[in-house]
Order: sequence, then C-alpha cells, then structure tokens
Amino acid sequence: MFEPFFVDPVKLTRQNTRIDNRLATYPWLWMLSYSDAFFEIRVSQKFRSNRAMTMQMKTVFRVATLATTVSAGMFVALQAQEKTAEPKPTAPQKTTRESRAAVQQALAPLNSLIGGWRGSGQVRRGSTRGAWRETGTFVWKFGGGKVGVEYHVKDGKHIGTGLLSWDSAKKEFTMDAVFDDGSKRAYRGKLEKKVLTLISEPDKDEIVSRVTLRQLNEKRMLVLYEKRRSNQSFYARVGEVGYTREGTRLASSGNSGPECVVTGGAGTIKVSYEGKTYYVCCTGCRDAFNDDPVGILADYRAKLAEKRSKSN
Repeated sequence: MFEPFFVDPVKLTRQNTRIDNRLATYPWLWMLSYSDAFFEIRVSQKFRSNRAMTMQMKTVFRVATLATTVSAGMFVALQAQEKTAEPKPTAPQKTTRESRAAVQQALAPLNSLIGGWRGSGQVRRGSTRGAWRETGTFVWKFGGGKVGVEYHVKDGKHIGTGLLSWDSAKKEFTMDAVFDDGSKRAYRGKLEKKVLTLISEPDKDEIVSRVTLRQLNEKRMLVLYEKRRSNQSFYARVGEVGYTREGTRLASSGNSGPECVVTGGAGTIKVSYEGKTYYVCCTGCRDAFNDDPVGILADYRAKLAEKRSKSN
C-alpha cells in the first residue's frame, strides 16, 4: 500500500531537519500530511479491496484540502493587507508653551475659519442631483498632545471630523480626517493665497484623495473633494460644498472689537480670572484659558509688548 507522507511535529528531531525546513517554508505541507493521515485512518480502511477507487478518492481528498488551505491563506493575507493599509494619523508631539506658540502662529491664517458655516453640497457643479445640506464648525483645540483647529460636519457626505494642525519639522499643514463612512485618511499640504490644498497617501485601493479649502471672502468658502489613482495625475471631482458663514463672524485678525487672548481672533466669549474679564473666540480657546489662565495671559501680554515695540 502507498505510504503517506506524514510528519508528526511532536516527534521531529535533529535527524528531521530537512523535513522540518520544508514544513516551515511551505506550511501547506502540514495540511497535506494531516490530510493523508486522516484519509488512511478513516477512509481507505473501507476500500482496501479496490486500490483504484482508493487512489482516486485520495486525490480528490487532497485537492479539496489544498483548495481550502489556499483560500484560508488568501483570506488571512487580504485581512493583513487591509490592516497595513490603514493610514497612520499624524503622531502627536509633546506640547510645550513654545511649541504651542509656534503651531498657533503657523495656523493663524485659519483664524478666519473659526465659527459656524451653512453648507450646500453638490456632486456636479450646477446640478441638484445628489445635492445635500450640511453644517460645518471650526473650533480651536488644545490638549491631548495636539494643537490645531477641529473641523466638525453634520449631515455631510464626506468628512465627518478632522483636525487641522502643523508639522513644524516638515513645514506642512496636516489633517487627520474621519469620513462619514468611518474610513480614516491622513492629509498633508500647503496654504497659498487663502487656498489650503491637502493630499492623502494612496489607500489600499491605490486611490489618492485631495481636499481643497478656498476662502472666497469673509462670509463665503468652498470645500472641494477630488480623487485619482496613484498612477494617474488627473483628479476627478467627487463633490463640493459651498459654505456661508452662520451669524456673526468670529475669529479674524484686524477687528476693532475685543481680541481673543489665546489666538488673537475676534473675542466673542467672556472668561474671567482673578476678578478680571477677558475674551476668547471659541469654546476651544475657552477651555484652553480655563486650563492654564496664567500661561495664556503671560503669552498674551508678551504678544502685546512685542506689537508695541514694533509700532514704536
């Protein structure tokens, strides 16, 4: 009778080094070994008198075992690929007063975005097919190892939340975004003439995404979503949202009213410390002030002194 190729891993010794190496290199040999053993014990006993039928059934049994093993291997490989394709968010940096001030200075041009916006989205410009309404809010965030501007969208079809920040080492804007479908993407880009262009790394499907924020004036802004394949250079439009500012304009430089002691924007929310009243531009700045009023006021007074020295 044909002797099956079967190796018991428990009984492997130094004399079995060659076989052991083969099994380590080709894991599917384990499955064939155990398949042959199972067949000899459970199946071939019933058909010893018919050798041809025994060999045919054994071949079918081994092919089925191999197909199952390959399918399982492919499934595991695909799962591993999906995990490795998950974009890594920008690593949080240790926040000190100096680093926070540097990031705030780099993000100062985004002060004009702070506040609430009413949005009208379109898949194709000029067409109401697939159109939607959404609201967006930009708020300063301090804490958790990050300094940045949080972007929250309600009832949208693309970004749900995003954190805009600054990479001091690479001199680039960054955005860690979570989309409405739960997917995550990390973006990097530059700001030129009030146009912030952010581009992602290719995802598991080799798709590169681009988000462009273009502020038209104090009360109007456009957010454009595009994508392309990694081996192409042309971006295809996915959707666009036209925003109109809600209510009173909040953070902006050069305003004549109260000034935010955290970012220098327009102060709209009152805060107090040691009996004195100050102003901040948003809830994020309010929380930052309440966490460290002494440090915030020290930085604010230093900025005022620097402005006076430059004006003299």
